Amino acid sequence: MRGFGYPQAKLGQFSMTSRYTPQYQPHSEPVTPIQVLNEAGELVDGAEPSLTDDEALEALRYMMLGRAFDTKSFSLQRQGKLGTFAPLHGQEASIMGSAMALDPSQDWVAPQYRELPALLRQGYPAERVALYREGHPEGGFVPPGVNILQYQISLAAQIPHAVGLAWGLKLQGKTGVSLVYFGDGASSEGDFHEACNLAGVVSAPVIFLLQNNQWAISTPRSIQSNATDLAARAPGYGFPGVSVDGNDLLAVHKVTADAVARARAGEGPTLIECHTYRMWAHTTADDPTRYVNPEEKEPWAARDPIERIQKYLASRGKWSDTLANTWDTELAEEVETAFAKAAEYPRAQAGEIYEHVYAESTSTLDRQKRWHLDNA
Repeated sequence: MRGFGYPQAKLGQFSMTSRYTPQYQPHSEPVTPIQVLNEAGELVDGAEPSLTDDEALEALRYMMLGRAFDTKSFSLQRQGKLGTFAPLHGQEASIMGSAMALDPSQDWVAPQYRELPALLRQGYPAERVALYREGHPEGGFVPPGVNILQYQISLAAQIPHAVGLAWGLKLQGKTGVSLVYFGDGASSEGDFHEACNLAGVVSAPVIFLLQNNQWAISTPRSIQSNATDLAARAPGYGFPGVSVDGNDLLAVHKVTADAVARARAGEGPTLIECHTYRMWAHTTADDPTRYVNPEEKEPWAARDPIERIQKYLASRGKWSDTLANTWDTELAEEVETAFAKAAEYPRAQAGEIYEHVYAESTSTLDRQKRWHLDNA
């Protein structure tokens, strides 16, 4: 150890001079997230919207559709007709503000498990979402031309996949980018750090969209990391990080559009931290009343992302109670139609879960399938 400047220690002892005592620096102040719309739905001073009114309306419709899907799915799950799922309530602006910055014909989305509106905008059929939540194998099939990966339940496992997608696009000389969604909990996993490191090294055209909803199941953000700002990790991997108000559709779109432009120009990745809040349970198998103080939710309820963009559009003559009532009816019908179409599919057979594991089956998989069918 002499050549590396470490102090000498006898076997069985360890001593260190003050020179080697860690000198901890005080943390910097938390970064103020970028905002375009305040909680009243008004443009902040100097802000310009990067979405037209019609584009904002399109995004709002997807946001409301996602919430309508949550409501219907929650009811069916409680009736025992659906499996466990993760609601998106409260995080709609983070999802759609970013999704609206993509070109579905060339860009890819790698979701975690709350990003239903983004998948629908990419072209994923709503009835396949219903099938997935019902546990039908057809729910895992992504139609050709739809640039998405399926929901990823293994925490953070989709992040390296997104980097691989982006790197592949770059190697093929294509201009597409990939955008990967994950939460603050996933950002504590090794897959996140390894993926960020590789993305920085190869300058992959990938956007890391971190939805900081303040909870990793029952673990609060306050004890997940001592970092004051999760976006500040990005420079350590060689690319920029941005903090944004995740309940502000226009702000999320602005920073994501900038990140997409950087990626298309060959300038590499961006980490975007969306500050938002999980208003419902982590999943329908979770009981947040056991660990969330109700008073903590109150200020976040006032920041509801759907209400905020509705107020903004109303101020521009693009939103009204009449339109709200019309959309509520239409979106409820869309959700009912999705589940009705799902019900038309043939009942799933046990052997189907083995059909799309590999392009060509293996002897091990065949053996598992035979055993399963013989013992079903």
